[in-house]
Amino acid sequence: MPAQLKHLPAALRFQALGTQFYRETPTTPMPAAIVVAWNAPLAKTLGLAPQNEQLQLADYLVGNQTPQDSTPIATVYSGHQFGINAGQLGDGRALITAELTDPQQQVWEVQLKGAGPTPYSRRGDGRAVLRSTIREYLCCEAMHGLGIPTTRALGIGGSPQTVWRETRETAAVLTRLAPTFLRFGHFEHQYYRNNLEALQQLADWTLQYHYPECQTAAQPYLAMFAQVIAKTAHTIAQWQAVGFCHGVMNSDNMSILGLTLDYGPFGFLDGFNPGHICNHSDDTGRYAYQQQPQIGLWNLHCLGQALLPLIEKTDLLAALSQYQTQFESAFAEQLRQKLGLTVWHEADWTLVTDLFELLQGAQTDWTCFWRTLSHWMMLQNDAPLLDLILDRTGFAAWLTRYRARLAQDLQTSLERGRAMLSCNPKFILRNHLAEIAIRQAEDHQDFSEIERLGACLAQPFDEQIENNHYADLPPDWASTLSVSCSS
Repeated sequence: MPAQLKHLPAALRFQALGTQFYRETPTTPMPAAIVVAWNAPLAKTLGLAPQNEQLQLADYLVGNQTPQDSTPIATVYSGHQFGINAGQLGDGRALITAELTDPQQQVWEVQLKGAGPTPYSRRGDGRAVLRSTIREYLCCEAMHGLGIPTTRALGIGGSPQTVWRETRETAAVLTRLAPTFLRFGHFEHQYYRNNLEALQQLADWTLQYHYPECQTAAQPYLAMFAQVIAKTAHTIAQWQAVGFCHGVMNSDNMSILGLTLDYGPFGFLDGFNPGHICNHSDDTGRYAYQQQPQIGLWNLHCLGQALLPLIEKTDLLAALSQYQTQFESAFAEQLRQKLGLTVWHEADWTLVTDLFELLQGAQTDWTCFWRTLSHWMMLQNDAPLLDLILDRTGFAAWLTRYRARLAQDLQTSLERGRAMLSCNPKFILRNHLAEIAIRQAEDHQDFSEIERLGACLAQPFDEQIENNHYADLPPDWASTLSVSCSS
């Protein structure tokens, strides 16, 4: 195993805040640990040596051993879940075990998800199941490949130990990393407990380690909040551009760094439907695809409420008022690139809106359409595109308008097409692809598909002819798949 895992520093920056922010919590051992997945490319980037002792690595991945025999910590936070203040929450099955400094001097928190109960488990078993762990592992790295801010996944440890969800399932532990796992809910917790000194202490800690450039601003807390708003707007704009649906955008699942955090009932759009709900538990469609931008703002209001003791209300509201403009600007930039345009004009919104209506009318596959459009740009063959749209007459008229718009730019079709292929992915983590990897792992203890699929998703814009099957439209049986918060 990488020897560095054993010798990572036991002292964590978060521990300097004091025990009102966390509880030291030992991991709960798992029997007969095995390595389900190991992200060798990420390990290399982090400066970890190649693995060579599988059994010892497995014990670290499931938490049977921790770096330098440190005592992990579970942090406490609160949050709004499905629009309701849920009170105290916290890391119910996640434990920060160490910190790792990579060769670029970036510090990463190392967290085990599923390593046993904590003081915040709310009567849960503190375990994660193999299927959801595989899904999160794959999606972390798929999102990273797409260039979207995200937590990272280093490995999966497994065990024959079983746990109950809807049925009996196999337990697993995900090793994931982030510069910090700090959430909006950490600030909400101190605010609603009226721990104003602790709230300021947490804000100062966040400034010191994650927004140091804001410390010299005239209003450091306001400057930090403004950056959180901008990062959140940009991340959600990227979600919308690739058709990613988070599924459970509670305020306790929102990263203070604008990272995509906590992959549960997520999904990518297949047929374009703005009202698509990926979470079977979301009865009202609160977190539907088209709702994500405004839910991002709603959650930022929750964070702003928690920061009221540190920032004047008028300044908070002024900062929040910038979100819509920032999101629209970021989304416009994504669409500009997807369409192969040099600059974005205000009138382009009409062109895009009309395109979305055509795609929705035919339930055209989102990823397939944009990739096909990228190839069309170089070949100018209308037939493959027209085959994707039900209203062929309407789409032919749209193409005429699109060609006229392209004529306003100076790029060649070849230049545009190449640029479009670099931002319109060929491969995304469709539910059925994850399901195939899960079934092989659960039914046959065969983890090879996780590695193969993960390697493909790490390079989503490359043609990868040998992996064409990963770009196929979903099979009929995929329509029966559903994911919920228990996923």
